[in-house]
Amino acid sequence: MIPGHDSLKTKKTLKVGNKDYAYYSLKAAEAEIGDLSRLPVTLKYLLENLLRFEDGRSVDISQVKAFGDWMKNGGKNPVEIAYRPARVLMQDFTGVPAVVDLAAMRDAMKALGGDPKKINPLAPVDLVIDHSVMVDYFGTEQAFEKNVEREYERNAERYTFLKWGQSAFKNFRVVPPGTGICHQVNLEYLGQTVWTAEHGGETYAYPDTLVGTDSHTTMVNGLSILGWGVGGIEAEAAMLGQPVSMLIPEVIGFKLTDRMPEGATATDLVLTVTQMLRQKGVVGKFVEFYGPGVDYLTLEDRATLGNMSPEFGSTCAFFPVDEETLRYLRATGREEERIALVEAYAREQGLWRYSKTENVVEPVFTDTLHLDLSTVVPCISGPKRPQDRILLTEAPQGFDNALDKEYGQLAEKGKQVPVEGADYTIGHGDVAIAAITSCTNTSNPSVLVAAGLVARKARALGLTRKPWVKTSLAPGSQVVTDYLEKSGLQDDLDAIGFNLVGYGCTTCIGNSGPLPAAISKAVNENDLSVASVLSGNRNFEGRISQDVRANFLASPPLVVAYALAGSMNVNLTSEPLGQDTNGNDVYLKDIWPSSHEIAEIVRANVTREMFAERYAEVFKGDERWQAIEAGGGETYSWPESTYVANPPYFEGMNQVPGNPDAIEGAGILALLGDSVTTDHISPAGSIAKSSPAARYLENHGVPPAEFNSYGSRRGNHEVMMRGTFANIRIKNFMLPGTEGGVTKYVPTGEEMSIYDAAMKYKETATPLVVFGGSLYGNGSSRDWAAKGTVLLGVKAVIFESVERIHRSNLIGMGVLPLQFEDGVSWESLGLSGDEKVSVLGVETMKPQEKLKATITSPDGKVQEITLLSRIDTADELDYYRNGGILHYTIRKLNAA
Repeated sequence: MIPGHDSLKTKKTLKVGNKDYAYYSLKAAEAEIGDLSRLPVTLKYLLENLLRFEDGRSVDISQVKAFGDWMKNGGKNPVEIAYRPARVLMQDFTGVPAVVDLAAMRDAMKALGGDPKKINPLAPVDLVIDHSVMVDYFGTEQAFEKNVEREYERNAERYTFLKWGQSAFKNFRVVPPGTGICHQVNLEYLGQTVWTAEHGGETYAYPDTLVGTDSHTTMVNGLSILGWGVGGIEAEAAMLGQPVSMLIPEVIGFKLTDRMPEGATATDLVLTVTQMLRQKGVVGKFVEFYGPGVDYLTLEDRATLGNMSPEFGSTCAFFPVDEETLRYLRATGREEERIALVEAYAREQGLWRYSKTENVVEPVFTDTLHLDLSTVVPCISGPKRPQDRILLTEAPQGFDNALDKEYGQLAEKGKQVPVEGADYTIGHGDVAIAAITSCTNTSNPSVLVAAGLVARKARALGLTRKPWVKTSLAPGSQVVTDYLEKSGLQDDLDAIGFNLVGYGCTTCIGNSGPLPAAISKAVNENDLSVASVLSGNRNFEGRISQDVRANFLASPPLVVAYALAGSMNVNLTSEPLGQDTNGNDVYLKDIWPSSHEIAEIVRANVTREMFAERYAEVFKGDERWQAIEAGGGETYSWPESTYVANPPYFEGMNQVPGNPDAIEGAGILALLGDSVTTDHISPAGSIAKSSPAARYLENHGVPPAEFNSYGSRRGNHEVMMRGTFANIRIKNFMLPGTEGGVTKYVPTGEEMSIYDAAMKYKETATPLVVFGGSLYGNGSSRDWAAKGTVLLGVKAVIFESVERIHRSNLIGMGVLPLQFEDGVSWESLGLSGDEKVSVLGVETMKPQEKLKATITSPDGKVQEITLLSRIDTADELDYYRNGGILHYTIRKLNAA
């Protein structure tokens, strides 16, 4: 944190207790900007950031004054600003390739004759290893130990590399495996709400802000910390001192009134809000919650809402500081000195949220929504999008709709098939996976205690999970285990199959592990559409399990209920889940806990001491982590590995960049539809045995049993580029009626994998483009969706609309994002994929310039169209002209 020029003389001193803190005063800035009392809190955070870093170059006074104009213009003023977050958060799936890139950048710096040690994080970086544990074992007391053992076996090379990085790079900490999920660790320990740093003999206080290499970084918005997910590419730039270039965002105010009714959970709330905000359309916008209903939400409820921001499509989903913030900081073991600073700073800077009983002045928002919390009812979402909410009373009909519209199997609904070696049958709609998983809900004691109470009441009546259901419990932190064990609820969860399987994301990111072999065989041989029910945030098709088509998000207690019922065809609100030991029907209402029961257990069993003890040695790790031996050195030795490899991004790099290559006569690699997610584009989940990635691994002596997942091999570009656009559910309309990562190699008309076709085009130096529809690249902030794209030789992606993070990542890797004019699509142009594409003016374009393009059919017909360059800012143009943000950073640091 380096203070700027302070041209507006806003630097002041805040005394808290016996300590003085330097800070940049928003009140002092009002002399130039005008009254800021009605500026949304999220924009006050950005404004303070500009005051602190104002230097006349990347940040000047005009950017500061633009915030006053934002309010005058009714919440709109898309001026470019340079924003520098206080810190960076990573998880291992996205963090490993980021550290690989840092290591490769050191090599590149050395090759240019520079000092490799200049490549070093300048902002604090925390990497939490949470995405690697898989549910291989479940339903037993040994599940946790066995899964962790397999995790270390699979990931030894990656973990060795990360330990090297921890010693090689300054300002870089690693939270070892088996500790928790990065967002929950961030919420419970890493986040401070107000950050401090020493500079020039003074202690500076400023808002805690961050970017994270996971889209659900927004969970910490519930703790009044402004953060959002970016690709690893953007995060690396932030680590290396480069600003995040952005436009002053629009801010949507979401007003909450009243309070939730008995029986509704925080999960029901977030699924309701997700549907509302997706319908509203908030992509690229900030969401800020306000109104008297906020008073009735615990901080854990707020974090659950913040977590789902990527599912809304918004950049963040923020709650300002108030008394509840202080309560949570104290309850989770933060120091009293920090808590006092948070309150004093928030009140002094106008960041404090006053309760409904105080004089409240509503901020100016770009637009608003309203939800009466008393209208929230139990619900689920699915079968493949978080925003597709279904009332619990209508869940069976929701699955029937999926059978009909998605899978064309409604006529087979009653079909039952035997399971080899078992005394039961399975059919369409049976629940194959029931998982209490994901930071979204496992950070919230109320819903986990509710799940435990459902298990306790069911156990007392003699109910248990159906034998075909794979059950698992993967908490977001070890504190969850502490309070579940202290309350005795873990025993009840164990009794019906929800044993601890690991502290990590597991099922929510596709690490659900294999289904039992007999069930997998029955599903695949009979083309069954079975379901998963999980307490996660993502349920995109092909994500959870390759055996499971329909995936439903639900609260933890409903996950337990569906494990007991065993089928989506059961209406939990009116039909029995099973029978008790006397043969009497048991209904959901019979085992559903009251809010009073839940609150009593939370109060008695969740303590400050648990957090203090668990996080006292959070970076130490277990004996397995401590036993890993990692070598030292300022550059990495790059041993032969199928997990970690030196990427080719910097081959032939010179200190002075050339102009971007013109896009002439490009072939079309894929024609894709609407809502193609980064899960469709980026390698994720298990590695199919017939895939190009599998062939590569087999050629390097890796047996299929040791393939592991794409996520675990994100540090090896050879594996990852082979898995790009290879999702089993992706549809390339160059080959109508097909699914999976296939395309037509136009010169011969052959059908082949997208990777194989791309390599053939590379042999003839043919540039490539990809066409998409609306909401291209929505979903997780997967950097490999952009890295894989560029390594396949794609020079431009052309779409109707694009998600913010993926657009940024494409530019960060030197790929040009281009947008059709309104009403134009590749379908309206009648494209088949056999055409050639040229884009004119790339070499001299300016931000957001309209470019001419020509599309030439095999018969010689030429269509001329206009495409909008979605390089939105001058900084982004610099990155693109350098071949990507990493190249730009190396050149800048080497020239310094």
